[in-house]
Amino acid sequence: MKIELPENKKLVYETRFVVRWGDMDAMGHVNNTQYFRYMETARIDWMTGEGVNPSPDGEGPVIVNAFCNFYQQLSYPDEVLLKMYVSDAARTTFESWITMERAANPGVICAAGGATVIWVDFPRQKATQLPDWMRSRIMD
Repeated sequence: MKIELPENKKLVYETRFVVRWGDMDAMGHVNNTQYFRYMETARIDWMTGEGVNPSPDGEGPVIVNAFCNFYQQLSYPDEVLLKMYVSDAARTTFESWITMERAANPGVICAAGGATVIWVDFPRQKATQLPDWMRSRIMD
């Protein structure tokens, strides 16, 4: 199945991991909730690599919308190639996009999803302007 990502997307992070036995459900495939954990881990790994260390006393990212489309089942012991993209930096938000494919079958996407990320001033609990350094990493 062909997945359409925005033309202005930017690949920012790639990782490989082996599906754990505990990721599967009674039907013998990765439980749908695990895909959201995989995407969360990718976003956090990328952001910490960019120097984002959220603190309740400062600013940082919050997910306001997340989705995942499932095309083929993943199961233990698949090795997954996960690719994360970003796009559409706005005043307070940006979009993140993630694809997952079996490392043994590159180019065939098993799941694709993403999230809208909003930058928040945690003490005020309000959206705040996306920092220039983060905007430049998304748009460059």
